[in-house]
Amino acid sequence: MGNSNNETHVKRSSSMSFAMRWKHENLRLIILIATLSIAAFMCLVLLNGTSTKSVSVVVNGQESVVKTKQSVLQRLLDEQSIKLGTFDHVSMPLSAPIKSGDKVVIQTAIPYKLVADGKTRTLYTTSKTVSSILAEQHITLSAKDRIWPPLDRPVKQYMTVKIVRVSKKTSQQKVAVPYTTVKTADASLLKGKTAVVKEGKDGVLFKQFVHTYEDGKLVATVLASKKVTLNAVPKVIAVGTKKPAPVVTVAAKSSSTSITRKGLTFKPKKVIKNVTLTAYAAGVSSTGKSKSHPQYGITASGTRVTEGRTIAVDPRVIPIGYWVYIEGIGYRRAEDKGGAVKGNKIDVYFDSESTANNFGRKSGYTVYVIGPKKPASY
Repeated sequence: MGNSNNETHVKRSSSMSFAMRWKHENLRLIILIATLSIAAFMCLVLLNGTSTKSVSVVVNGQESVVKTKQSVLQRLLDEQSIKLGTFDHVSMPLSAPIKSGDKVVIQTAIPYKLVADGKTRTLYTTSKTVSSILAEQHITLSAKDRIWPPLDRPVKQYMTVKIVRVSKKTSQQKVAVPYTTVKTADASLLKGKTAVVKEGKDGVLFKQFVHTYEDGKLVATVLASKKVTLNAVPKVIAVGTKKPAPVVTVAAKSSSTSITRKGLTFKPKKVIKNVTLTAYAAGVSSTGKSKSHPQYGITASGTRVTEGRTIAVDPRVIPIGYWVYIEGIGYRRAEDKGGAVKGNKIDVYFDSESTANNFGRKSGYTVYVIGPKKPASY
């Protein structure tokens, strides 16, 4: 029993001693192998970093293949004298390692001018289209806004992109619609008399306008619609058509009584008292005829109006073609007639419309009717 335990102890001690002895004897070998492995790895890394690599460099679509021993992109760009701007775009980080077969894409940013929302800015972009620029600047357009150039237009250096913000507003305006005047004939009223049958009243019209603003400034106003909310009521005036009976004061026919006026002596065929005098001219306001009218200045008797001679009369009172003497006026000839010349009324002709207008209406005149022949030496 005792011998058996001793033998086991001897065997276990022998095994541990052998392991310790092997480890001690091979430690240097283990360290040497590890050191050589690390050195080999570093050599491979060093060899890879200093080996010549073939790298494709694309600048603004132009591709070139360069040979380099540089290990990171930034050094490659420095080696090739490629300088990057702040807004240029590179397909890989500048600190990234490079290896043979890599492809580096560089897009150089170009300047352009953006005019929008009241600001003008010079910016840089690598975008290809105007639409991409708006996305890049986070700019949205409404359906009414205008942009130039169009969204699909390619971006060019120093181009100007202009955005016009368009908005519309509506407004209403209340407008008075003037009433009209309607005249109706009334046989119960004397001619020249008028009477108001019904008073007029203005209507109401609403107009709606659309105002267009560009960048906050009014550029156009358009009438969009109009609606009558209250109709105008016409004013009705009755105009008399009843003809007054002519009032003519006629003296008895002269016998052998002669009258001398302005150095001329004549025997009047009759004397008309309490005659009303008015005046007229040949123009539109008196006759309704302009100078271009073929009958301009032509009297009812066919003669041409002449100041100092022509008068218009009622042929029932003074025959056309007769000479008369008007107290305070002088000798005149009845050559014309008029719609408003009735009874003991005479219209005296003047060349000047202003003189005729200023003549007014004069009453109480005495008129001597001489006859178809003018007084001797007149």
